[in-house]
Amino acid sequence: MTIKRIKYVILALCLALFGAAIIIYPERYVTSCFEGFALWAECVLPSLFPFIVISLIFIKTGLADKASLPLRRATDALRLPQSAAVCFLLSVCSGYPAGSRLVAEFYESGALTGEDCKKLAPLCSTSGPLFIIGSVGYKMFGDKLLGMKIFIAHVLAALIFSLIYCRFCKKTQHVPPKMVKSTGNILYDSFYGAVISVAVAGGFIAFFYVVARFLQDFNVFLPLENFLKLFLDETAAKACCLGLAEVTTGCRCLAQSSTPLKGALAGSMITFGGISILMQQLGYLLKTGVKPFKFITFKFIQAGICFLILLAVQ
Repeated sequence: MTIKRIKYVILALCLALFGAAIIIYPERYVTSCFEGFALWAECVLPSLFPFIVISLIFIKTGLADKASLPLRRATDALRLPQSAAVCFLLSVCSGYPAGSRLVAEFYESGALTGEDCKKLAPLCSTSGPLFIIGSVGYKMFGDKLLGMKIFIAHVLAALIFSLIYCRFCKKTQHVPPKMVKSTGNILYDSFYGAVISVAVAGGFIAFFYVVARFLQDFNVFLPLENFLKLFLDETAAKACCLGLAEVTTGCRCLAQSSTPLKGALAGSMITFGGISILMQQLGYLLKTGVKPFKFITFKFIQAGICFLILLAVQ
């Protein structure tokens, strides 16, 4: 049996076990799915939808292309494509997974090459200010200032890693991008794309909310949780494990912890993104040639940088 077939067999068994658990315990997992959608509606939808609409209008009207022209010298000096600055700024404003979608949109329009996308994938993989400051800082932790610190450290981690990484990348020749503008109803296309994006994000959050509960019930996280308890309290250890599957769930659990490291842990958790957000981003990035393992490794390094920054300023 080949390695590929073994992987498919393992995946099939895991899915079968997961499906059986939902059937046997519907009162637990159906409720969990509803809680996941409620979490999305309360914390993610308000912060994601408006900025995705704005970013899509920017791209489809060609405004993003024009806005990148004054920043051409800076991007050239950093060995980044001309569209990098706009992609990054819109990513920071919109949050996960809008940055990855932007990179894919620019790639499909001809503004970015596959090599460009490999450089921009970690740079444009950021959460937004409304989620970090509003949902995590203010709503979950009751500390708006902490949310601001986490957001700044989160953005700095993406910048620091990406700028160092790009210095070691081969310099490529960039030509002025030829953006493909929308030929239809720009406003309708932008709203339609935004609705689809946030709906897909809600599906991912609800699904992986259930997955996190399932993994917790079957003690999959137990070895890691026991290890983390050597350094953290029980709630923080549990939150870190939940955050590996779905970051919004992990942050909400972490807010109940008394550990002084919870700000730094929340920042690193948000920066890594968890399986839910990673899968959302890779759904867009795979078509550009970005390698999953490499991208996940980069996100892990960024999470470590964010943790160290927050540790230094707390």
